[in-house]
Amino acid sequence: MLSTIKLLGVTITNETEKKVSEYVLEALESTKKKLFIVTPNPEILVYSQNDLAYKTKLNSADVSLPDGVGVLLGARLLGKPLKERIPGVEFIEKLCEKSKEKPVSMGFLGGRSGVAELTAERLKKKYPWINVVFVGEEWRERKIDILFVAFGFPKQEEWIYENLPNLPVKAAMGVGGAFDYISGSVPRAPRFVRSLGLEWLFRLIRQPWRIKRQLALLEFIALILREVRPF
Repeated sequence: MLSTIKLLGVTITNETEKKVSEYVLEALESTKKKLFIVTPNPEILVYSQNDLAYKTKLNSADVSLPDGVGVLLGARLLGKPLKERIPGVEFIEKLCEKSKEKPVSMGFLGGRSGVAELTAERLKKKYPWINVVFVGEEWRERKIDILFVAFGFPKQEEWIYENLPNLPVKAAMGVGGAFDYISGSVPRAPRFVRSLGLEWLFRLIRQPWRIKRQLALLEFIALILREVRPF
């Protein structure tokens, strides 16, 4: 079992990336239970406060990766420190990297036009042992280990929640904008910027239209402070 904490009423996995990736890969070797993987960030956590049905779906996930430095800071302020941040985009690559001995079959669904295809191509080039079974809507006819769904929140989590029982997959993961970064369509912040927890600022400078979405971070901080000092 993976350790967890609760943050604003949402379950967050509290383990290292190494342990979580090993847990998922071991689960893919078994057919006992399908895995539902989500990647909550501050924006998702704020949204869930006003949509209890969505929060319930998040809390049904088997793995809930702390994606976003704000999640780590919020947990620390509440006295529930997380072991580390696990960005979804890096977790996808980690699964590919660690599956060398036992290759995993993958499907890529969603994203902007052509981005899923480019994502699959880049991952295949970097990790030639992975088995890219399909990209796009062909999932209806194929059986695979893990399906990466890039519909953006809340649609991707809601879609997986409703469809996972009937999908020919062992696991499904909502990946948000991960395809954009893996494909190179959108540049990631330099590693030193990410290490400082300022990737959100790098993205905002390059994509100023994201300012409305970043306002959710302020609301997230307010919600955390309210739990720290109720008033």
